[in-house]
Amino acid sequence: MASIETNAPARGQKLYFAAWRWHFYAGFYVVPFLLMLAVTGLIMLWISVLAGLGDEKMTVPPQGSPLPVSALQAAAEQAVPGGWATQYVAPLGPDHVAVFAITTDAGKAGVTLNPYTGEVLHSFPWRDGWYDFANTIHGTLMLGDTGDRLIEIAASLALLLVVTGVYLHWPRSGGTLKSTLVPDLAKRGRALWKSLHGVLGFWMSLVMVAFLVSGLSWTGIWGDKMIQGWNSFPAEKWNNVPLSDKTHASMNHNGSKEVPWNLEKVPMPESGSLAGATAIQGPVTIDSVAAFADGLGFDRRYQVNLPDGAEGVWTISHDSMSNDGPNPAADRTLHIDQYTGNVLADVQYSDYSPYAKFMAWGIAFHEGDMGLWNIALNTLFCLSMIFLPVSGVVLWWKRRPAGAPRLAAPPAPADLPQLKGVVLIAGLMSLAFPVLGLTILAVLALDVLILSNIPPLKRLVS
Repeated sequence: MASIETNAPARGQKLYFAAWRWHFYAGFYVVPFLLMLAVTGLIMLWISVLAGLGDEKMTVPPQGSPLPVSALQAAAEQAVPGGWATQYVAPLGPDHVAVFAITTDAGKAGVTLNPYTGEVLHSFPWRDGWYDFANTIHGTLMLGDTGDRLIEIAASLALLLVVTGVYLHWPRSGGTLKSTLVPDLAKRGRALWKSLHGVLGFWMSLVMVAFLVSGLSWTGIWGDKMIQGWNSFPAEKWNNVPLSDKTHASMNHNGSKEVPWNLEKVPMPESGSLAGATAIQGPVTIDSVAAFADGLGFDRRYQVNLPDGAEGVWTISHDSMSNDGPNPAADRTLHIDQYTGNVLADVQYSDYSPYAKFMAWGIAFHEGDMGLWNIALNTLFCLSMIFLPVSGVVLWWKRRPAGAPRLAAPPAPADLPQLKGVVLIAGLMSLAFPVLGLTILAVLALDVLILSNIPPLKRLVS
């Protein structure tokens, strides 16, 4: 194969080429997915920063005391004929709007109101805007479970990209730490592209792992079948209150994630018993529930889900999943009996499992909720995830042999002295991420049994 890496180390050269070959195969599949995730992630980040997910960033001049929440509810329902309120999003601050989700037989609409006058400022499809469109592509490619599986494979292989990429860029054979951390802008052509690709990938490797692991925790196999189930909050801690057939995931809308990650699979409590601790005295209305929530002292906003049916509960939530505030450790979800006003469940950050705590911070970091530094870093990260696959394609294009079109994969070493160590590392990664293990086995079988033994295919990749 022409233009093979002449600066590969003499010692450990076979392991270097093996890592390079796997880096190539993983990248061949991952490149379009990384580009998609980076572009949609950048879109969601800046929509959230500039406008919010549902007009909540819109501001109004403070005018004394706000109207009762029930008056705002009536105005919102009047703005959507035949609709009824199902969710109230409290203002982010004294100079921000209030928002209601109004349900109709045809779907849901969001209504934005001035909390001081009750004036309807805007109405929009609930959880069906540009942010949500980008989010659907980001999570499923608009292909449902099939898209979720394809993205899970890509995210799993991206972990392999990180491991092999860090190994390939690690200084060896006279290389210096400076060349690992600082690009050599004096180089030209493919050497410059390689320096930029390696240095940026090295700096972004830990950030990329954090994004990949938090993203994989939502996926349908590793996330849904393994990690999420193990880290769900145990409903039996709720003092044996009546439980519904519905789970907390029923409060999500149109595929958007609005409840804490570790509560999605947990059953909702039901109203209609004497269970729970006394919280609201007198009539249980949206005004008394909102007043109770105000007294809890949330930083920024909170959300109230109204009871769904005769057995439904009032739900007050403030969590990083919904961009409610800057501090994931302030997460709190409370369920209140619609008849007695008793608190049936009160789940706080301190009740989370260690991994659920990681997810609370990971999601906030993933979404850029933790301040200007987080927004800047996530913007840089998304731009990096556009540059890295593009530069990887450029490196391949400049290295490929002239003449007939070929994939030009790096050569497979005839034998590998460090095979036991490679198998151990691959095995541990596969145990932690089963989809990655299955994908590695599939690619290995394809490479060893088919590509290396069928002459036309061997010429295609050689």
